[in-house]
Amino acid sequence: MDRNTVDWKGYWPAAPTAFTEEGSFDDQVMREIIELYVQAGVHGVLINGSAGEWWAQTDEERTNTARVAVEAAAGRIPVIVGCTSFTADQVLRLADGAAEAGASGVLTTPPPYAHPTQQEVLQFYRDVDAQVQLPLVAYNWPRGAALEIELDTARHIADLEHVVAIKNSTADWVRVVDFIEALAGQVRIFSSLINRRGLAIMRELGGDGYIDGGGIGAPFAVPFFENLWAGDLDAARPWADKWWALTSSFIAPDFGGRFGSPSSQLKSAMAILGQPVSHVRPPLQPVTDPVLRQAIADRLRDAGLID
Repeated sequence: MDRNTVDWKGYWPAAPTAFTEEGSFDDQVMREIIELYVQAGVHGVLINGSAGEWWAQTDEERTNTARVAVEAAAGRIPVIVGCTSFTADQVLRLADGAAEAGASGVLTTPPPYAHPTQQEVLQFYRDVDAQVQLPLVAYNWPRGAALEIELDTARHIADLEHVVAIKNSTADWVRVVDFIEALAGQVRIFSSLINRRGLAIMRELGGDGYIDGGGIGAPFAVPFFENLWAGDLDAARPWADKWWALTSSFIAPDFGGRFGSPSSQLKSAMAILGQPVSHVRPPLQPVTDPVLRQAIADRLRDAGLID
């Protein structure tokens, strides 16, 4: 497998997982969220990623969430399932469940909390690759894994049989460019490219898209990529500016939230937008402070998403 095994590109929301206020999984709202994304024209979706609160679910719940999402997507967009866990064996059990659910691919960071060395990171991906059934996305997520995947390590990961893409969610812009320059001809690269710099990088070096936490930027990001692919850069630039202004108002440079945890402020924003309403699970807490909720509404209004 390599980048040509899949046709993944463009704007993909990392979907929130739908929970009721009491904390149970909300099957109906999860399906409504996927339908919202399909109707918005997104180019794929990630389930049980960082925005999906995977750490608050049992393995059985994660597999069920994947199944519901795949059923709701109904083949209209590809569905990648996050399988991040603490050992390769745990990742593979989740990946088997994703394959049984009909997912298009699976994704994992290096083991969180463990602080593995680069050689240990590479061996982890080798162990997953040796038994995984689906196309595999390696996820560089220093905020969650407490380490950066170094470029030399990424080169070896990209050589593995099932690795078709890298999601590079780092605040280190030099690393973003280095990964694209070195690996974009071999694997799909998803990174924070919906801006003027990203446009220049994709034109000259490569890069395929962005997997965004939650998808509220879809009204701007979808036409950005559609115009980029059509070769209309003059039309693409204003969409990039709108998306960047919205995202920067919610997410700090280190990918942390400005008004609460990223998942909490995302679900608050979705509710304000009239999108399917779901709740966070502990240890996360909802954004209840009226000042913060008003600030979220103000950012959405500034972006033109609400009156």
